Amino acid sequence: MRTRPLKVALLGCGVVGSEVARIMTTHADDLAARIGAPVELAGVAVRRPSKVREGIDPALITTDATALVKRGDIDVVIEVIGGIEPARALITSAFQHGASVVSANKALLAEDGATLYAAAEEHGKDLYFEAAVAGAIPLIRPLRESLAGDKVNRVLGIVNGTTNFILDKMDSSGAGYSEALDEATALGYAEADPTADVEGFDAAAKAAILAGIAFHTRVRLDDVYREGLTEVTAADIASARRMGCTVKLLAICERAADGRSVTARVHPAMIPLSHPLASVREAYNAVFVEAEAAGQLMFYGPGAGGSPTASAVLGDLVAVCRNLLAEATGPGESAYTQLPVSPMGDVVTRYHISLDVADKPGVLAQVATVFAEHGVSIDTVRQQGKDGEASLVVVTHRAPDAALSGTVEALRKLDTVRGVASIMRVEGE
Repeated sequence: MRTRPLKVALLGCGVVGSEVARIMTTHADDLAARIGAPVELAGVAVRRPSKVREGIDPALITTDATALVKRGDIDVVIEVIGGIEPARALITSAFQHGASVVSANKALLAEDGATLYAAAEEHGKDLYFEAAVAGAIPLIRPLRESLAGDKVNRVLGIVNGTTNFILDKMDSSGAGYSEALDEATALGYAEADPTADVEGFDAAAKAAILAGIAFHTRVRLDDVYREGLTEVTAADIASARRMGCTVKLLAICERAADGRSVTARVHPAMIPLSHPLASVREAYNAVFVEAEAAGQLMFYGPGAGGSPTASAVLGDLVAVCRNLLAEATGPGESAYTQLPVSPMGDVVTRYHISLDVADKPGVLAQVATVFAEHGVSIDTVRQQGKDGEASLVVVTHRAPDAALSGTVEALRKLDTVRGVASIMRVEGE
């Protein structure tokens, strides 16, 4: 075993960073044995140096992250500060000054991963980011390495624990969205400002990363269609139950049937209770991968939190350090297919549409005519009426999303349609 330690700089020491530092200290001997050399925490960049950080030598604390990554003796930089800047500048500087990088920064990778990949390749360094997508769940490495010889056609997953907790509570208790969000906040699953989670931004960033790796093409955050779950109601959940479904916020990345394009989207969807993702409860994550040779694979586990995320970071650290000792690098960007990302309107899917209509003869015929005029076939219809008012629930067969959207707009113009109560896609067939 090599006796000279590999030096590690840690950028950020919050919930994840402090747990990374703790594991590096308490499991130092095991890490050294697995790597083939000891690893040494050489510096920790923070914003508030006065905060007490148990188990970390105060002499390692600095507020000058730029100087830390430029030291020249740092072998690996672990970045867990998040955001676009200064993270991007710090990571590219780390490459320039001879360090490989382990990052958990989903926002930066989804926004400008190409720049990071290019900098890593230019300087012959590694960029690993297992912790950026699904916490402790091994997912990036299987996609980049284990399935490198296969053709992935679809990635379908629950990649945000907060939203899964909210929808699970709505389903199990009958609570409305606001009540479920309040419980998630009280338990620490939701931030004080939950926008990134409940509006789908977090899941969209992860979808961009997964699509890029799965389909060997560049997919940015702006390419991902996004809908949050704030409009999901208890009535939607109940309606899904009647169909033998549940509602999940899904990240869906697909290769087109002709192989000439890909799509990436995040939105609430009804999925059958028989689908493996339907049983994912509380704040857990799960990702369903469909590959040509391997078939259907499912990855499941805790998708957030200090310890689970730190586990993924440390796994990357071990891999990067082994590469350093072997004077090698791991996989970089694979974007050789250069496939275009199709707009949401081209996506073929099913819809569950709930309409408030007048309770009188001929309404169903009018509604059916609108669907037919837009080339959308109806699968099932359920109607209830009382005292001149009625509800009409229509489930369609698969059709282009643009055609379904056009259908909904035409339905709104009918005199007999009082309003569109809810619209939701149906997935997981």
